[in-house]
Amino acid sequence: MTTTTTSPTVKAAPRALTPLGLFTLLLGCALPMIDFFIVNVALPTIEHDLHAPAATLEMVVAGYAVAYAVLLVLGGRLGDSFGRRRMFLWGVTGFGLTSLACGLAPGAWWLVAARVAQGAASAALLPQVLATLHATTSGERRARAVALYGSVGGVSVVLGQVLGGVLVAADWAGTGWRAVFLVNVPVAVAALVCALRTVPDSRAERPAHTDLAGTALLAATLIALLLPLTEGRAAGWPLWSVLLLCAAPLPAVAFYLVERRAERDGGSPLLPPSLLASPEVRRGLLLGLPVFVGFAGWMFVSAVTLQQGLGYGPLRAGLTLVPMGVAQFAASMLAPRAVRRFGGRAVALAAAVHIAGLTTVVTTVLLGPWPHLSPLLLSPGLVLCGIGQGLQLPLYYRILLAAIPARLAGAGSGLAATLQQSCLAVGVATLGSLFLSLTAGLGMRQALAAVLAVQAAGLLGLGRLGLRLPRVLG
Repeated sequence: MTTTTTSPTVKAAPRALTPLGLFTLLLGCALPMIDFFIVNVALPTIEHDLHAPAATLEMVVAGYAVAYAVLLVLGGRLGDSFGRRRMFLWGVTGFGLTSLACGLAPGAWWLVAARVAQGAASAALLPQVLATLHATTSGERRARAVALYGSVGGVSVVLGQVLGGVLVAADWAGTGWRAVFLVNVPVAVAALVCALRTVPDSRAERPAHTDLAGTALLAATLIALLLPLTEGRAAGWPLWSVLLLCAAPLPAVAFYLVERRAERDGGSPLLPPSLLASPEVRRGLLLGLPVFVGFAGWMFVSAVTLQQGLGYGPLRAGLTLVPMGVAQFAASMLAPRAVRRFGGRAVALAAAVHIAGLTTVVTTVLLGPWPHLSPLLLSPGLVLCGIGQGLQLPLYYRILLAAIPARLAGAGSGLAATLQQSCLAVGVATLGSLFLSLTAGLGMRQALAAVLAVQAAGLLGLGRLGLRLPRVLG
């Protein structure tokens, strides 16, 4: 009886992922990642065209980010239960439709609502990518696939900034800022057509019921944490943002207690506490903290420095970061080789290279001809930063994936992506606020140096953790 029940699941889950299937998955996950950053370039034009106040503009960004982060774990669990291929298809379709709604928005609040829906579609789409890679690959094939997945995140940031600058500046057929959303529609259609033929299906062996209480409490926790962090700084930290932030531990504790009871009683918790009880999972998540907090802070301060400090336009600022993106992609391809040679110490190597890049950028800014620094002068430091980041992202996903049981691939993938998105919000709120407060008193050059020093301190901690990792990684 047991054999007949488990055998079909074993046969259905491991259908090989073809190169075209991998490309389709990576194309799908690039969509929400690019969209997270491409909108920043278009905000001034949106403000002018829709007569949107600053607070509404912040909601265009924050609505997407919060909905995205809040629903990621649920998206992963739905993939476990109903099939990751099905959820990927629904996510891509939803992303295309909501992108169209954003591009056709007649007013600012329509755009905000469409962006929230777009974040929800992204949350349905993204966890399926990592979970499918986990369920349909192994060994070196998985290492290469995860390396590519890690590279997509970093390259998408640079591509988003460059593409946003090009589309807004080109103003094709008078579309202006709308083009940054409308361009997603044909890409989503192409990804949908390819996915129907090339993406294999997989799901958990024992589909779980939806954990409504856990979902509501996790959503409340993340909203209480992320909404003040994304909106509070721009609004001058009003009382509501401080109170909401202080209240965040309450739903977090309630979420843990509900999930622990559900797992103890044999239920289907949204995020099983036993997953977090694993030292390997906790170690993998800990590695992600300095990586993503620092990365978010870096992208914020570099954008402000390039455009306000050095007077670059959006397109030139985006093109300045191209060497970093190219180096990041190349380094991510070398990540599996670095793991074979150095094991866990590859994390320490990545941190050291990244610190060298930050030091080079600071030296160039402090000793160079400010504010007439050219992109060429900045490129050596940016290349080193790209190499460090290109190694860090695949290593984070590889270490974390190796610790997650295949039956919890969707929940684990949602957890990994939720940590990433939450750290991005925390990074902008903390390092971004530090940068802006220091700029008023010290000037932008010294403020940049101080913030990058804080980021380097986090990377020192990352390097220390890397030295304690085993020589052989899964």
